[in-house]
Amino acid sequence: MKKIGFSGTLDPITNGHMWVINEARSLADEVVVFLSENPAKKPKFTAEERKSIIALSCAEQGWDNVSVVIVRGDYTARAAKKQGVHCLIRGIRTTADFDYENLIQQTNVDVLQGAKTVFVMPPRDLGSVSSSFVKALEGPIGWNWIMKKFVPGPGYHAWVLSWLRNEWETLWDYAHRDATAIAHADDWFARLTGPSCYGGAGRHYHNLDHLVHGLCEIRVWAANTRPDPVDVEIVKQAFWFHDAEYGPGVAADLSNEEASAQLWLGSHLGQEMGDAAELIRATDHFQEASITHRLKDVLLSVDLAILGQDDEVYQNYARAIRHEYSHLPDAEYRAQRGGALAHLCRKARQGQLFGNDYFAEQYNERAIDNMQREMARLA
Repeated sequence: MKKIGFSGTLDPITNGHMWVINEARSLADEVVVFLSENPAKKPKFTAEERKSIIALSCAEQGWDNVSVVIVRGDYTARAAKKQGVHCLIRGIRTTADFDYENLIQQTNVDVLQGAKTVFVMPPRDLGSVSSSFVKALEGPIGWNWIMKKFVPGPGYHAWVLSWLRNEWETLWDYAHRDATAIAHADDWFARLTGPSCYGGAGRHYHNLDHLVHGLCEIRVWAANTRPDPVDVEIVKQAFWFHDAEYGPGVAADLSNEEASAQLWLGSHLGQEMGDAAELIRATDHFQEASITHRLKDVLLSVDLAILGQDDEVYQNYARAIRHEYSHLPDAEYRAQRGGALAHLCRKARQGQLFGNDYFAEQYNERAIDNMQREMARLA
């Protein structure tokens, strides 16, 4: 078969969709993905954005025989025939899927004189994966790590950036800002999420995932403890910038944390910036004891909350930390990491790891278990 088509809204494209596309590649020389633009639906991404995500996802797999066509104002089966595609492929997960898709197939052929359809059944681990399933994951703490299992890398990256963008616009109240202030904030969002900060290729842990996790922790802490909204904003401001400067590129006379605080102060994003700057400095082990701030324990607890996550997330975190210190030989890394974990574990047993009561209740015991297991592996 020369050409075969695959269609859908694909908002977002999932690993299930990718499996069907790969099956299509085994049946034809060329696969055309027909991307539906349905005015009745309100997709998260525009058609052009979805087209780019699909193209990047296929390129990531090395698939050079997949193209994407946006369908506007036409039936997919009819648009397919115009493109020289006489056969479509669809994934069937349930009997309900089959009944629905069979009805569409009959309509395509009998009413529209369009392309016929071939049905394939995805493997069991992808049987429940759909765009609506993936969308429903967003929100609770850890949603991003769960979503990562079900979508290709470019789709995940786009989704996380979209989520962070909404958080950023809410924090800086875009709805009530003038164009100049919005443009200024936009520039800083691009910088913080870009390659020089959290979006950098060398950021294995202190990256966009860390940013999403911390902001989720702050959101859930605020929902459960009802602090002053101004305090929530200050903690969010500090968290956005606390690891903005990280790694060997920082000036030799400044710690990462001090450089990040200076970056925040130089951003001129807020009116009162001193509180968040002090909180950023408090994340520096060497400055922490000298800094007294009513929100210090909250930010430090948010930053350490990763220690109390479930086992799978914690192991991914531990591997990411090892990647960030890949310049250290194994023996040296084990010694240094083991010493740091032993120190943190002692603090947890003494009830001092999480200075904020809410976070201590949520994570202290799990953190002890996680760190003890990692120390055993390092030994």
